[in-house]
Amino acid sequence: MVSRCRENVSEFIIQGFSDTPELQIPLFVLILGIYLIILLGNLIIFLVISCNPHLHTPMYIFLQNLSLIDISFTSDILPNLLHILLTKENSISFLGCMTQMYVFLSLASSEYFLLTAMAYDRYVAICDPLHYIARMSRKHCAGLITAAFTVGFGATASFVVLVSRLSYCASHLINHFFCDISPLLKLSCSSTFIVELLIYINGTLLFFSSFLLILTSYIFIISAILKIKSSDGRKKAFSTCASHLACVITLYGTVFCLYMRPTTSYSLKRDKFFSLLYIVLGPVLNPLIYTLKNTDFQSFLNKLRKKCLFNLF
Repeated sequence: MVSRCRENVSEFIIQGFSDTPELQIPLFVLILGIYLIILLGNLIIFLVISCNPHLHTPMYIFLQNLSLIDISFTSDILPNLLHILLTKENSISFLGCMTQMYVFLSLASSEYFLLTAMAYDRYVAICDPLHYIARMSRKHCAGLITAAFTVGFGATASFVVLVSRLSYCASHLINHFFCDISPLLKLSCSSTFIVELLIYINGTLLFFSSFLLILTSYIFIISAILKIKSSDGRKKAFSTCASHLACVITLYGTVFCLYMRPTTSYSLKRDKFFSLLYIVLGPVLNPLIYTLKNTDFQSFLNKLRKKCLFNLF
């Protein structure tokens, strides 16, 4: 009976924001604009770092991979959401749903560990500058990036395998705007205890291990900065990690707003907007945070602008 139920599931229906029809067109325009900004901003960062050998340092290589994650992360969800808002065609195949969920969870997990690697890079740069070249060599940098993606894509594979083996015999309507793991578990008519336990254990280990490592790094960083005697020296040292710290605060701030709230304040409609905020806020702000006051980016973009104007005229 269980296998028969599972075989009958060929697609799911994504509700999206159909419960607020008056917002369909405004949401489409808003999300399309945000998505284009995300693509443009992160693509500029990726190309600037790729084209400028001066920026081939650990900090910028990490940033390049962060931009790649932000582009992939949002492209996994927003194009399909835009299609649903515009055409009202809200069905997704079973395989497509599982793939979307796997890519979303894997990239989100990889981002936590990549930000942890970036925190370690800043720790070494400020607390142990004499050994920075040795400890953050190209080989070590590549190893940290590989580890971030390996852990991210490896840790979430078990979730997707277990969720895909559940039985979905009742409603196939996902009360969300993408295939997230929580609404899928609510649709299952088989026991989800093992899946929920694994998610809780792995999610807790993933979230808090990365958070504690970043927090520990910044405790040592702040301690080292406070020992610097000159105010200019302290300001210069802090400026090297301010952008990363802003990205960490943005990511963890939205996560806390989404999940660390009293149960009495939970609302399915409100949670959809919180989820949308979580998906777009970091990818929108990260390019602005890293480029607005970054002299390396500003000088390269100015040279590029002058070169383009010279070629035009």
